[in-house]
Amino acid sequence: MGVEEKRIKKYCNWFWKEHLVPHFQEEERFVFPVLGNDHEMVRQALEEHQILKDLFNASKSDYDHLNQLERQLEAHIRFEERVLFNEIQDTATADQLTIIAQHHGKATSCEVWEDEFWK
Repeated sequence: MGVEEKRIKKYCNWFWKEHLVPHFQEEERFVFPVLGNDHEMVRQALEEHQILKDLFNASKSDYDHLNQLERQLEAHIRFEERVLFNEIQDTATADQLTIIAQHHGKATSCEVWEDEFWK
């Protein structure tokens, strides 16, 4: 890999706190209610949020753990982008879509990090 695991873990901790926590809260408050928490896809997304929370908050920082975190996050993003959000868009009223748009993307940019180890 070439990059110390602790550098990657430090970034993951920041990314979780500054980007994903607010993003998940936004989804859970404004997006998921369109379908309701009992909807199968929303339940899956909420379960994945919890799995990701556990992975990000784990004290492990070895490459295997970091790779598992990466795979889980990527799978979650793909599920939301390709499946869940399409269902929400097809179901939501114009008012619901307006509310979602008003609250979407207010999290800190993930581009702001002092140690750009990926370069």
